[in-house]
Order: sequence, then structure tokens, then C-alpha cells
Amino acid sequence: MQERVRVLDSNSGQEQIVVLKLGGSVLTGTKAFRRAAQFLKQRAEWAPDEKLVVVVSAQKLATDTLERRARRIVRTPGARALDLLWSTGELRSVALLALHLEAMGVPSVGLNVHETGLQFSTEHQQRPPRPRLTGMHLRAAVAQNAVVVVPGFLASRGDAAIVSLGRGGSDFSAVLLAIGLRAERCELVKDVPGYFEEDPHENACARHLVALTFEEALQMANRGCELVQAHALLAASEANLRLVIRSMDERSPFTVISRDSKNGTRERRVEPVVAEE
Repeated sequence: MQERVRVLDSNSGQEQIVVLKLGGSVLTGTKAFRRAAQFLKQRAEWAPDEKLVVVVSAQKLATDTLERRARRIVRTPGARALDLLWSTGELRSVALLALHLEAMGVPSVGLNVHETGLQFSTEHQQRPPRPRLTGMHLRAAVAQNAVVVVPGFLASRGDAAIVSLGRGGSDFSAVLLAIGLRAERCELVKDVPGYFEEDPHENACARHLVALTFEEALQMANRGCELVQAHALLAASEANLRLVIRSMDERSPFTVISRDSKNGTRERRVEPVVAEE
């Protein structure tokens, strides 16, 4: 028997939406997709009151590989063609994860960019413009499934063209979807269990940061910390959307980002969950 950790909230017991983003750093191959599906299966079993919207990136290094392929054809590829090519990486991840979930018997579905519904309006009132959630496909899928898998990094324009949101854009798209769905929180799954005072890959003794304010996280991003994209942090701050930065290891610590770093930890409690090996 092994003890794992489940994060609960004060309003637990009522069905709620949680947006959970899996980045390319954890989607490294077939075994990683299977592990991600197992992680989601366990989450669905441990928290049946949660509906999971899972935002996935392309497999690790896939975006760079696709860009190199484009540049072998034309030195400066057009943005529309390059975004379309990039989108194949995210859609592949959606399909593979959805298939692994299907094989495990998890009620789930994978959506494409247009079904997901992140779209730039024709009249941009924000500078820079920010896509918003439109349509009912995603909401209908959430109502019918425990897990809905959608592509990160991408949105569409009014003319239906696919548009990328820039490097690190999967974090941004996950936050935007969480805001649009009025999700309880957005969890960003990384290859490290949250923030540290120093890079844990370089210093194994670096101190883990349990909680940060949005302002503190943005300051770290401006100093070069690329753990969470600055656009994602800013959007979450404006909407007061709580972020949880974590790994797939339920036994590892995590970092909560909120308006008040003290409240970010006090509002949550940790309950041990025993799961069979």
C-alpha cells in the first residue's frame, strides 16, 4: 500500500471543473502518455466530484522538429502555414491521450481546436488581443464525460484559421479555458513539483516554495524563470484564478499561486489517500 496526497477544497462535494495542463516536458513518449492516462484515471476515481478538462501540449521536442521541417522547405514560413503545421503536434497528443484513456475505460473524449472554442474576436478591444471561449462543444463534452482532452497552445480566428499563442502558450490557453469555464482552479503539471528558490535541476537542495502571490510569480518570470508563461500568470491574476503548479507524482509537494500567498495555502487542506499498488 502506498500513501498519496489529494488536494481538497472547502466546497468539496459539489461537482466542479478543474482545468489540468500536461506540458511537453511530461509527454515524452508512449510510456509517458500511458502514465498520464493512469494519473488521470486515478484522479477521476479519487475525486468523482471533479470534471477534468485536460489541456495537452505537443510531445517533447515535436514543435521544434516541425518548425525545422518547415524551414527546410521555405526559409521564412508564413505564419498561417506554420501554425497549421504546429497544430498537428497538439492534435496528435490529444488523440493519443484520449486513446489511452479509452483503453483504461475512463469516460472521456478528445476535441480539436474548433470544438474547444478558444477564438479571437473580430474586434480586438485588448492590446495584445486575447482569445475568449466561445461555443458549446466543450461545455457539452464536460457535461457528458469525466475527462475532456483538448489541445493547448492554439486558438482560432473569426475566419476559422488556426493561430498559435506563442511559446509557452499551452499554459496561457489552459488559464483562458479555466476562466471561460469558471473552473475552480487550474493545475499546470510540470517536470518539477512547483517553484523553487533555485533551479532544482542544478541545485538538488534548492528550497521548495509552497505558495506565491501572482506578483511574486510575475517577478520571477520577468527575471527569466520560464516555469509558467508570464501571459498566463497575468491573465490568472486579473481573473483571480488560483493556479497549482505540480508534477504527476501525488506524493510530491506543489506550489499554489494566488492573490495572497498565505491564503493560497490556508484555504486548502491535504488529505492522505491510500491507493493500492
